[in-house]
Amino acid sequence: MTVDLSERIESETQLDALLARPSDALVEFMHQLDGDLIILGIAGKMGVSLGQLAVAAIKKAGVSKNVYGVARFSDAEARARLESSGVQTIQCDLLDREAVAQLPSVPNVLFMAGRKFGTEGTEPLTWAMNTMAPANVAHHFRESKIVAFSTGCVYPLASVDQQPTELTPPGPIGEYSQSCLGRERMFEYGSLEWETPVCLYRLNYAIDLRYGVLHDIAAKIWNEQPVDNSVQAFNVIWQGDANHQALMCLDHCTSPANVLNVTGPETLLTEDVARRFGELLNKPVQFTTTPSDASYLSDSSEARKLFGAPSVSADQLIRWQAHWINIGGRSLNKPTHFEVNDGAY
Repeated sequence: MTVDLSERIESETQLDALLARPSDALVEFMHQLDGDLIILGIAGKMGVSLGQLAVAAIKKAGVSKNVYGVARFSDAEARARLESSGVQTIQCDLLDREAVAQLPSVPNVLFMAGRKFGTEGTEPLTWAMNTMAPANVAHHFRESKIVAFSTGCVYPLASVDQQPTELTPPGPIGEYSQSCLGRERMFEYGSLEWETPVCLYRLNYAIDLRYGVLHDIAAKIWNEQPVDNSVQAFNVIWQGDANHQALMCLDHCTSPANVLNVTGPETLLTEDVARRFGELLNKPVQFTTTPSDASYLSDSSEARKLFGAPSVSADQLIRWQAHWINIGGRSLNKPTHFEVNDGAY
């Protein structure tokens, strides 16, 4: 998954270009992949960069494939960025089964749609987005291969020395996490009912510099605010690597559905990361509480067997993030709430 990396990222233009830079392995994969792609829920934090990466890899492979991007597109800027990069956008509410039925029948599907924040108090909408929309998609694309984005939150909380593998039984905490397991079950049902090849892509904390766990901690340090250390540890992966692996998971869809944990190999301790940011930013470090030994963690050994180690280490991500905060790099102002371990979002 190796790509050329810069020591520092100085601008959004540089950041977006790096996220959209395909590895040789992805270019070769696109050369061999049969048919067009469709990305559902493309307007979210990861989707735009995923669409741009797919187009870039296809162009570099010298093959002809369409990349369709589907969302409600409440953000016109995101749609314009996708269109300018070569993604063909389609406006669609995935809760509308008749509208989903009008989407092009494409052999390669990546499903990214979902709802997390704002769940508390509006649980029915979260359940609808995380189970009804997947049911609609599973039915319409029953002849396709589907990579369905999921989350490590479907696992029970874990200690650093007992991280969940793909064989660990689910144990979701709270309605958001339960609805995420519901999303998986809808795709598992479709895989069994129609023999649809599916990969359940359980992602733990992608990092883009404009948002993410590292951004949240670094911003607290920069503003000399205490870091919530109630969650002891976490895993992260560079968003570029997460996007690469998502696309290449199209080659690892099976019936019954395959499950794959996707994150970095390092287990990062919240307090250690905060102190490192304190050194890099020359700021004091404070904490709010005493950490518990229960965190959302995942063992991504199987993904590393398939795709190799991520191209960006956790140490590099921390240094990039510190510099980004130091130069006033833009924030999406979308906290991850990584410190939440009671399931209430």
